[in-house]
Amino acid sequence: MKVMEPRERVRNLLERKPADRAAFYEGPWTETVTRWRNEGHYESPDQSNVDRFDMDMELSWPFNCVANLDFKDVIVEENEETRLTRNGNGALLRHWKNKSGTPEHVDFLVKDRAGWDEHAKPFLKPDRRRINFEDYRAAKKRAADKKRFFMWSGINVFEQMHPVCGHEYMLMGMALDPDWVKDMTQTYAELTIALWEILFAEEGQPDGIWFFEDMGFKGKPFMSPAMYAELIQPAHTRTIGWAHAHGLRVIMHSCGFVEPLVPGMVAAGIDMLQAMEVKAGMDMVRLNREYGQKIGFMGNIDIREVISNDRRRIDAELKKKILPLMATRTPYILSSDHSTPPEVDFDSFIYFRDRGLELASYQ
Repeated sequence: MKVMEPRERVRNLLERKPADRAAFYEGPWTETVTRWRNEGHYESPDQSNVDRFDMDMELSWPFNCVANLDFKDVIVEENEETRLTRNGNGALLRHWKNKSGTPEHVDFLVKDRAGWDEHAKPFLKPDRRRINFEDYRAAKKRAADKKRFFMWSGINVFEQMHPVCGHEYMLMGMALDPDWVKDMTQTYAELTIALWEILFAEEGQPDGIWFFEDMGFKGKPFMSPAMYAELIQPAHTRTIGWAHAHGLRVIMHSCGFVEPLVPGMVAAGIDMLQAMEVKAGMDMVRLNREYGQKIGFMGNIDIREVISNDRRRIDAELKKKILPLMATRTPYILSSDHSTPPEVDFDSFIYFRDRGLELASYQ
């Protein structure tokens, strides 16, 4: 088989057509890129990660789902390390100032249906200000110039809800007021589709869709399969169905242990599952035996093995995860299970990429 261009390769993988090898995409942390740039590993100060590491996909994250676009963030408290801010969702969050990390959820104006109806839902309307047309246009052009697969990326309903009410109130709502949660998921699903229609009509469609939905933690998902089926899956089916109706294949990212939810995610229509966090309990080889005839996989290479900077350990992890998928010719995109932190040496990262792609051949 001839060597494919990146766009053709990723499209074939998502459509379960023959491909020459796995594709490659990875997201180094900001601190990682800073370290590697300071060590002189980039060809120019503005060279992108996609260009530097010859990745197969170009992404744009063009939507702003904050409820009140007119609200200006208010700094409530600040010190040398953190900043406590109230944002347009009515959320009070404490962020690190000098490093990456998940913000601390301090308080939310939306704690129940009444708060949702007052502080969030009335503002969640399609609005051109929610769309970064320029970023989308530029990323689409870069992808076309390099013949890469261009993906709209963004969050789906689970990740849209919790910034407004926090995980705690959202999960209590699933148990105590499911109709409120259904209203939130429907509102966000319809908002996403309305914004797609505006953007794609003006700037053209992407090649695919990449949703981010962190629905699990270590050892368990945030909800039971029954709750997923009742409250989240209908919105996933709605958004994924719209994408499929427009010829767009869908990758869905989810951190944490989400294996119990995978049957519902497959039924909702995902084409590929991404991340599959090893330390949370996810095992791509096990999933492949059950679902490899229906979906492809991306990631699941234990980043802790790459952090070791030991090529024997990296090689063993790559073989363990990749070779079983090649044996069944399951569509695969090479990536770690949770992005690349600054402990990873540049040479180790290059070895992870090159050795992984060498093993991930469909020839």
